[in-house]
Amino acid sequence: MSLQNQFPVLEQAKTFLVLFAHLWTAFSLTKNGLLKSKQSKDFISAASDALFKESLGMPTEVFPYPTVKQVVFEIRYPNLFSIENKIGDFQEKIIGEFPESQAFFRRQLVFADIGPEGKLMNLPDQFGQESGRKMWVFKSKEQIVVNVTTSSLSISSNQHKTYGNPSSAKKFRDVIEFVLNSFFEVISVPIISRIGLRYIDECPLPSKDNETLRKFYNSSFPAERYPISEAEGIYFEITTKRNSHNLIYKERLAKEGDQYKLFLDFDGFENEVPSKDFLKVADELHEMIEEEYFNTIKEPVKDYMRTGKLE
Repeated sequence: MSLQNQFPVLEQAKTFLVLFAHLWTAFSLTKNGLLKSKQSKDFISAASDALFKESLGMPTEVFPYPTVKQVVFEIRYPNLFSIENKIGDFQEKIIGEFPESQAFFRRQLVFADIGPEGKLMNLPDQFGQESGRKMWVFKSKEQIVVNVTTSSLSISSNQHKTYGNPSSAKKFRDVIEFVLNSFFEVISVPIISRIGLRYIDECPLPSKDNETLRKFYNSSFPAERYPISEAEGIYFEITTKRNSHNLIYKERLAKEGDQYKLFLDFDGFENEVPSKDFLKVADELHEMIEEEYFNTIKEPVKDYMRTGKLE
């Protein structure tokens, strides 16, 4: 049994002391001019957020075996034809972190019944207006991928550990901030049409029965009416509001190889956001998704993320 399980009060007190020490260090360094104001602000904000989560009983640790399989951050904006001429300037700004680059041209395929005469003259005009879309792809050594089109920018990672935990050196939040600040320095986007953050988790289910499901998760499935032991697959989806933002939540039971798993899909988004507020909104979306995630999983899943083993 771990120290945390034996003496939870001592463990929480230790966490508070460590975080307060970080806050005091940041304050002292800033006062003495050894830390830039913005760095200090970001650090203090992250540490304060960790303290708040600790007070609510939300985990602040970085799990070595997270269930998240993919995290995607995306912004959408009006179609900007100028991007193609400025993409080289954007590449120069991020090339140190994203050295690999490629350009693709996605063509549209049109399936149409052209009749016995084989003539295309009656096809709708819309098929001739845009025959495809160009996409620029940039990859980091950690395989974080940035995709840019004339109407969207996305950042995706399949090796996600933490969004903004102050105890971690590699944070997805830092990547978002770096990439978007670099993008907005080159390309003017006053208003973001849609900003979204999506987490897809692949969660363990040791046994396909209601008892195990209840032990591991607060599931949305109607398992009492339709026992999961008799179901080949179950799918649940809802679009709702959480913390003043939009959330699309999907839950799916499916077989992967010889084992059934529970897939949790959290897609948070907001519309019509000033570009200067992108990081603030991203933080709020992450907080919403994190709260929903930890309201869905139970302690056996947390233990699995700590050890990589199911007990």
